[in-house]
Amino acid sequence: MDNAYLKQGEKRAFELGNRGPIELDHSGRLAPHILDAYWKHSFYVFEGAIEAKEMHQLVTEFEDLLDRAPVNSEAIVDRHGRPAVGLDHKVPCFRFAKPLSDPHGGTDAIGGRYEVKMIEPDAPVDAPDEVLLQVHGTFYFMDSTLLLYGHPKLLAVAEQINGPDFVPFTDTIWIKHGGLGASVAWHQDGTTLWNDPDQDRGTHGFNFMVNLYATNAENALWIVPGTHDSGKLDIKSRVTANDNSIELPDAVPMLCSPGDVAICNRQMLHGSFANTSADMRATFVFGFHRRASVLKSHDFENVPYDVARVIDRSRVIKLATAARADAFPDEKPYVYQPLVNENIQWGSNREQLRDYNTKDLFI
Repeated sequence: MDNAYLKQGEKRAFELGNRGPIELDHSGRLAPHILDAYWKHSFYVFEGAIEAKEMHQLVTEFEDLLDRAPVNSEAIVDRHGRPAVGLDHKVPCFRFAKPLSDPHGGTDAIGGRYEVKMIEPDAPVDAPDEVLLQVHGTFYFMDSTLLLYGHPKLLAVAEQINGPDFVPFTDTIWIKHGGLGASVAWHQDGTTLWNDPDQDRGTHGFNFMVNLYATNAENALWIVPGTHDSGKLDIKSRVTANDNSIELPDAVPMLCSPGDVAICNRQMLHGSFANTSADMRATFVFGFHRRASVLKSHDFENVPYDVARVIDRSRVIKLATAARADAFPDEKPYVYQPLVNENIQWGSNREQLRDYNTKDLFI
């Protein structure tokens, strides 16, 4: 990557004015200036949203999971030769990629939304054949992610953006190993509702992103601000018009410190370059939708989502708030209105979360 481009992107990022603490009034409503900045720029960085003790638990559990993960996509053992975790689930929990590669760019993956190929630097001669790129079904492995999912301030923000009947999307941890991490080609999330007559700037929901370590311009997610409100973009034409360069001139890196939480509109144009820096990026991502958007949509096999499916997946929100109430008894819990009359208890019963992510609501 061109160093001048990285520096200019950093400068643009801090000039946007879309970062600061979460500000909620007594009724749980988000400060208007934050909403305005989010809807203008496609994202907002809530600085210091997660306290240091909670971040420490998140990082500790993540690093323990890395230690117990399979060493590659074919392995059944971890780096120590022990039986790896996560191999007895209905869908793969760990996704790998070749070092510094772009596994999806220019392919038909996920509806062909990755229209252009990113630059693929040469990997170090001693690099492994594969590196871990994503962890799915995180709540089953890491209590800390479930507790964050039930964070009352974050859920209040979700209600503000998507309404009190908001529903889950999915959760994952993206991993970009220092000097090895793969890129993710420029794309917009969302595959089903671009042509819906009611499609608007919030149709495909948003993601919260919690970075476990400080990000930099080389390893960060990059965003083209304001593009969430432009409908389905012709990404290939944008790159062509930019002298076939993937260094889009108006993009900015999402720069965060540990404890910051970014809220990112899924319709914005975004991607990440191969991580040639020495620093790992690990980002816990979990998203929410408008209920109405999901009930208009269908899964990857074209099976329409119905109310029963939505309620079933939404129970994880109630489970997360119950788990958080157990862990933080002095904190006022968030009350998820759609399931207010259901009695769901955590009780450290991890097995009730097995394969919950097979019910994720992709739209």
